[in-house]
Amino acid sequence: MVEFNRRQLMATSLAASVGASVAGGVVSGEQEDTDTEKAPSVDGEITRFASTALGAEVTGPFILPDGTLIFSLQHPSRENPEPFNSGGIGYVKGYQFEEGSDFDELSVPNTEEERRRVRAAEGEYTLLAREGDNLGNNEDLGMPLTPDGLSIDEFAGSRYSDFGYQPDMNQFIPTNEAGTEGLLFTNFETSPGNVTRMPISQDEKGVWSADLEEAVNLSNTEELRSLGGTRINCYGDVSPWNTPLTSEEEYAHTRTAYTSTVSDIVEDGTGVGHRGGAQFWNRPNPSEIQAAIDEYYGEESWDVQGYWALGGVELLAYYLGAERVDQASGYTENTKTPIPDNYPNPYRTGYIVDFREPESETPKPVKYHVFGRAAWECPDIQSDEKTAYVSSDGANKGFYKFVADEPIPSYDDPMDVEGTLYAAKVTNKEAAAKKSPAEAELEIEWLPLSRASNAEIAEWIAEYDDVSQVDYLETHADTDWEEDLQAALEEADKEVAENGNRNYITDEEIKEWGELWSEDPESTVADRGREDLRKVPFLETRAAAKEIGATVEFRKSEGIDSVDDAGPGDYVYIGISEVNDGMSDDAGDIRTERVDGGLVYRGKLEDDYNISTLEPVIVGPDATDPADVANDALVNVDNVYVMDDGRVLCCEDADQFGRSYKNDCMYVYTPPELKDDGDDGGDESEETTEDSGHGNGNGSNGHGNGNDGNGSNGNGHGN
Repeated sequence: MVEFNRRQLMATSLAASVGASVAGGVVSGEQEDTDTEKAPSVDGEITRFASTALGAEVTGPFILPDGTLIFSLQHPSRENPEPFNSGGIGYVKGYQFEEGSDFDELSVPNTEEERRRVRAAEGEYTLLAREGDNLGNNEDLGMPLTPDGLSIDEFAGSRYSDFGYQPDMNQFIPTNEAGTEGLLFTNFETSPGNVTRMPISQDEKGVWSADLEEAVNLSNTEELRSLGGTRINCYGDVSPWNTPLTSEEEYAHTRTAYTSTVSDIVEDGTGVGHRGGAQFWNRPNPSEIQAAIDEYYGEESWDVQGYWALGGVELLAYYLGAERVDQASGYTENTKTPIPDNYPNPYRTGYIVDFREPESETPKPVKYHVFGRAAWECPDIQSDEKTAYVSSDGANKGFYKFVADEPIPSYDDPMDVEGTLYAAKVTNKEAAAKKSPAEAELEIEWLPLSRASNAEIAEWIAEYDDVSQVDYLETHADTDWEEDLQAALEEADKEVAENGNRNYITDEEIKEWGELWSEDPESTVADRGREDLRKVPFLETRAAAKEIGATVEFRKSEGIDSVDDAGPGDYVYIGISEVNDGMSDDAGDIRTERVDGGLVYRGKLEDDYNISTLEPVIVGPDATDPADVANDALVNVDNVYVMDDGRVLCCEDADQFGRSYKNDCMYVYTPPELKDDGDDGGDESEETTEDSGHGNGNGSNGHGNGNDGNGSNGNGHGN
């Protein structure tokens, strides 16, 4: 298992929490997160509703039709008492969120007993299903299998967390008019990834229960395996056409590290100092590439962004049916002998997946290649059924929009969905520079990357289907790997680091695409005789966006959501877990002051469902803030969920910072326009900020992190 995650990074040095450089290179080392004005602050009110058990994130919030809150217990500490020591899916029994419903704020967890269980302000958290539960088909909840039925956890090799331990998204599809019966779709954030479908129902006393006999792991259906499976399934949504949407948070899509562009590589004549993890996808034991780069280049080595997310790629190969290579002695040992067949195509992961016909015996998964490829946290498709906003998690990432030519469900075949993919460009960098994020609205222009249909992109993806680990060695090394594997591996690694992985889209293709786009953004590369370059922005979305000057600087853009049936005048909420790295440096389009505690933006939908301004409404604390401040602030927001009445559930994926406790919490945010006390919410919040340094108006909590990690040990994730 890869031992690399944010919480461990934070523990390596106290300096990490204030911006010093640590392993992973995800904090600048030139900044300290110290006393940013109006950090923390809230425009409106936040109220703590729940705290989770030690070690766990709060993930997968969903309000059932009767107002019951459901959420996941993701990667809790194994030292917690039963049942809070394993991954689980549960609901708050005895309380319903209704329009304007109120509750007494939950206290901070002060005792060891309070910290090691899930608590709610009202009602009681009750588990529906747990890691290790056996399903009716004799599979374990969340466990992917090989085509011949072998559990993936029986194989040796690098992991992306424990299977069943990482439940995330929960989306409910009712199957009766009353909404008392339905299908709960839950993500599992592993590699191979998984989505389970579990029937749940409510009895006459209001108690919900799960039917595990009828629950299924959708990863083990031929329909999903035929698409290449999924990886790192994170948050999601229910589409306007009432189907569950899951997101592949493919952190290993990063072709270049952090601020580097493909043009930088071409101009320098080498990728040394620039390459990201994606280029080493089909290397034998790919997650070991960082250690290899450090050994090869010594003081000239660099942080290979996303390398840790290559954990689990070889397990994905076995899930797809690859021949078992050096998995002797009960599959307890894994060597560098290359996997020769059925190796996953990297361009098949990193998408939003729609499960059409969710009530059928086997739902029909569709990957929306047209939305682009990234580390998607979740989508938010608008009620026009054409416009989708998607946020990408990690350091130096973009913000994207897809607009279909026609409403997506109107296409008889979802592979015919066609439209334009856009990347956001922040246009008011001078006005926002060196301000507190609380005072810096971001003005957005949307740059059209390209247009295509889902079917066209699927054909481009298929061109890279048969690239194996053997190809990595034979393409990039002169030494015969069968005669000297270690020598061939070093040659191949250095060749790829310096000149790129020639098995996939090349640096030159991306640079040429960017040059053609810049000459005339309104025309297409196909118009100028380069039909072969149309694939670039869909398969290498982040690299392409960088080439044309889009704002690829957002730091851990996490949850995104709007009220169901949102229309012009309603808001889309976006959680940014940390304001550092590309958002708070001295380069690029975003140069605000640093707030490691993150923030929540919202953007008002215009008549055409466009968003042109992101306004901050919640700002977390600085990493240096003491407990009397940090205990009462939302920190490192992850999932956000907009309820029918416009209030927003905000979930944490964080660490302690200066707080007096280490638990993640869930808060209810009430926007200023919904406050019913007769006062101006914004002014009241400003006064609270100035007088107390808290600025929450009603009390809340937060904690922080500041560094990237992989979640492989059940904690956070990042670059």
